[in-house]
Amino acid sequence: MNSLRAVIFDTDGVLLDSAVLHAEAWKAAFDACLDAWASRGAQQRPFDADREYRELVDGKPRFDGALAFLTARGLDLPRGTPDDLPGFDTVCAVAAYKERLFTEAIGVRAVAPFPEAAPVLNELRHKGIRCAAVSASRHARALLKAARLDDLFDASVDGGDAARLALAGKPDPALFLEAAARLGTAARSTAVVEDAAAGVEAGSRGRFGLVVGIDRSPDGHMSDSLTARGADLVLADLTSLPTVLRGYKP
Repeated sequence: MNSLRAVIFDTDGVLLDSAVLHAEAWKAAFDACLDAWASRGAQQRPFDADREYRELVDGKPRFDGALAFLTARGLDLPRGTPDDLPGFDTVCAVAAYKERLFTEAIGVRAVAPFPEAAPVLNELRHKGIRCAAVSASRHARALLKAARLDDLFDASVDGGDAARLALAGKPDPALFLEAAARLGTAARSTAVVEDAAAGVEAGSRGRFGLVVGIDRSPDGHMSDSLTARGADLVLADLTSLPTVLRGYKP
């Protein structure tokens, strides 16, 4: 008998078509940082808003994402403090620059839900499956409300909650475990749906009953990476998720 009682959804790239805005903001911030450091003799290729974004940054808190990319490129910036102004001299300053760019972007560009998101969420609720939305971003709740998806969730955990509760970022499973606690379900009875490699790893490390990877890349090139990081299966979108859950036996 299927014992999965709940589903925890990542927000950006799974429910909302907002990952592209995050990737664009990161590219603008990182490329400006690389240009600034080039004057010091550190010539670097531009940030890859597809592969590097998905592998190093996607799904993580801003500081962790900035640190992962800079470390991968061999750029040793001071940590800085959360009060650092947007700039290029500390990791926190680069993260703050990205945040400013993203906030500006969502102020002028609407973030749409993926077309299958609301129908799938409604179907799951109709079947008695509890749902939660999770995001490392502090903007998640506002974006879900603007997309008219917020009423379809029994619980949510965002970047503001993570900061207040001192929850570690993905690939640590803390965000997902907090969401499961708010749903009142055990990890083994809960599925996690993620598009980021770090998020898939978090679901696997948290020993959730099912970890579903979502690969919306045009050529499906993230599927192998998602599987390697712990996805039990990878789907192109959410459409078949209710069928998958119905047939899954942990």
